Amino acid sequence: MAGRNGKKTVGSLVLSLGVCVVAAGVAYAFIPHDASKEAPVKRVDYRIELLTARRAASYPVAAPTGLTKGWKPTSVRYDGESNEAWHLGFLDPEGQYVAIEQSTDKPVRFIDDASQGAEETSRKQTIGGESWQRYKGEEYDALVLKRKGSTTLVTGTAGFGQLTKMAESLEMKTDKQAKPDKPA
Repeated sequence: MAGRNGKKTVGSLVLSLGVCVVAAGVAYAFIPHDASKEAPVKRVDYRIELLTARRAASYPVAAPTGLTKGWKPTSVRYDGESNEAWHLGFLDPEGQYVAIEQSTDKPVRFIDDASQGAEETSRKQTIGGESWQRYKGEEYDALVLKRKGSTTLVTGTAGFGQLTKMAESLEMKTDKQAKPDKPA
């Protein structure tokens, strides 16, 4: 009889477990939850990395000045060993992504990587007295400035209006004696 009660107990356990799984599924389906809520993106202070990059890079490193507080810096990095790659990412006031990317890498490869495959258009625009080439892509658009020894992109999901605002705000410096700038 012990064997029979053992089977009955295991069967009851499996049945109870099944009922719990069904109840959990029903609760999940009918209890409201917002999967679109993401943790807010944190503002980063990029002054130290900017100072480091401006002291180390062989080209004038770009960073914005004079942007409103609605522009939120979200990411920064400088990799001197990987083609002196500088990255500074922002969310614009509308929540679109805008990044400043610079490198000494071959322009064709660097532009393709940084702009996520955007293609060169026939349109150029003058910003700060320099000719920037427009690139259009499925995910990112870009403004590209080619200089001797480095390439600068202002790229992201924002439209050309916001990309232009960022490019207009850029101050490009190589500063071996630099003091940290005030972040945007």
